[in-house]
Amino acid sequence: MDWPIFFTYLAACAAAAATGAMIKPDQWYATLNKPRWTPPGWVFPVVWTSLYILMAASATRVAGHGQSTALWSVQIALNTLWTPIFFGLHRMRSALIVMGFLWAAVAATMVSFFSVDWVAGLMFVPYLIWVSIAGMLNYTVLRMNPEQA
Repeated sequence: MDWPIFFTYLAACAAAAATGAMIKPDQWYATLNKPRWTPPGWVFPVVWTSLYILMAASATRVAGHGQSTALWSVQIALNTLWTPIFFGLHRMRSALIVMGFLWAAVAATMVSFFSVDWVAGLMFVPYLIWVSIAGMLNYTVLRMNPEQA
């Protein structure tokens, strides 16, 4: 493991995570109708911490492969945008659009990583699963609260 590169990618993940630390679900979110399958609040920091470590480790494994690391940069930028749009601006529809682009970027990054290093690709699978769940949750909350869109 190239530790300086790993910590550089981890720092990018920490910057993305900072939006979640600064912009937390508020009273607006608490009053929204949500599906029964909404994960409890404690799940999110546990999952995101694990995913950010995997994201940094996988990027470290493919560092130096231009397309793969460029795609990684796109997905982390989109990851950073979603929280302020959904929780900060309360724009569920706009957040869903960002989520669609995020899902595509995560999927493209995963495929690109698989082509360079199969372990790096596997490390991105949980992230794609989680973004799929988050996207479905965003969509469902939007449908259950059309007046709040």
